[in-house]
Amino acid sequence: MTIEYIKKADKTSSTGEDNTRDIVVKMLSEIEAGGEEKALEYARQLDGWDQGSPIVTREKIDAAISKVSQQEKDDIRFAYDRVSAFAKHQRDSMQEFEVELSPGLYAGQKLIPMTTAGCYVPGGRYAHIASAIMSVATAKVAGVENVIACSVPHGEEGVHPAILYAMDLAGADTILAMGGVQGIAAMAYGLFTGKPADILVGPGNRFVAEAKRLLFGRVGIDLFAGPTEIAIIADASADPEIVACDLVGQAEHGPDSPAWLFTDSRELANAVIDKVPGYIASLPEVQRNAAAAAWKDYGEVVLCDTREEVASISDQYAGEHLEVQAEDLEWWLARLKNYGSLFVGEEATVAFGDKCSGTNHILPTKGAGRYTGGLSASKFIKVVTYQRQSQQATREVAAACARISRSEGMEGHARTGDIRLEKYYPGETFNLGK
Repeated sequence: MTIEYIKKADKTSSTGEDNTRDIVVKMLSEIEAGGEEKALEYARQLDGWDQGSPIVTREKIDAAISKVSQQEKDDIRFAYDRVSAFAKHQRDSMQEFEVELSPGLYAGQKLIPMTTAGCYVPGGRYAHIASAIMSVATAKVAGVENVIACSVPHGEEGVHPAILYAMDLAGADTILAMGGVQGIAAMAYGLFTGKPADILVGPGNRFVAEAKRLLFGRVGIDLFAGPTEIAIIADASADPEIVACDLVGQAEHGPDSPAWLFTDSRELANAVIDKVPGYIASLPEVQRNAAAAAWKDYGEVVLCDTREEVASISDQYAGEHLEVQAEDLEWWLARLKNYGSLFVGEEATVAFGDKCSGTNHILPTKGAGRYTGGLSASKFIKVVTYQRQSQQATREVAAACARISRSEGMEGHARTGDIRLEKYYPGETFNLGK
């Protein structure tokens, strides 16, 4: 494979992880020991929250919703309708079944929704309204009984009104005005609700991501996530203006958001590199600063000889969001293997999926697209198995089990088969192994 890094990133997705881990370990330990009081102490320090219980009452929700314009409500419902419809199709694609594997031996699969889900909705640098829909609506469609949602409050103003409206519309049962590690810990430990989460989902900054990672095992999580990523595959037919705009559109998330271009056209690569600074410069200050740092430290442009090499490089990176702006789109759709979500053709851009088109925007980063997809209804549903069998089926199964168990040296296992054969078929002789 012949590749050339026309632009190489100075930093990687692992930069700064050690310091983050130390901070989060300390916070989680202190909150677990100190409970609600310690969580509120962190909320006062980090969120400016000094109003007692973080549970957002119905009265406060209604008051916040009254501040949301009708147009914004309509737009949020537009997104909710599509995201929930797609989640329902995902849920319906899963099936329970029972099959007779041999005469009298039945095995089955059941789909059981988790009891409690904790949904984190970022609200720091930007008000991530769509994230409330992506997590809460998907959990409710999956059949989760208790959905607890939390987001960072802004001092006495509390959670952003549009985020509250989206959480409420999507079906959140409890809303907590608490952000960051303390919000994640509150949901995991069941603080303020008495209902510890079975699973934690939702995007967040590196501290939120690390808190979820450290809690994994005690609770389930949607996926291991880092800063948001965009990768674009583009050939000579692509419009460099649109490619550059799309790269910058995701880079504004934060100063550590990778933006990658994979191409087999040097002309296209150089044109995009020339145009990116102009798109960054045209942004408002906060977004401009974030995008400029992201492009400087994490932006890459990779030039390959062939489209097969482009596809291979893309699969190595396994980008969270992957756009394809190239000819022969069906070839790319069939060939590409590793990504969080794929946007096929110039007409489909990451922002559409992020906000309202229907697919979920909580997606794998840092190469996790090699082994997992993004958040879906299935993440909230346990796929469990059962079996039942007749005494006739036991004749064959128990003997085979006893022989295998004794070959493994597990005599106790073997005897659970022996005792049933003795009971069901007294006086008969079986080959039960040595």
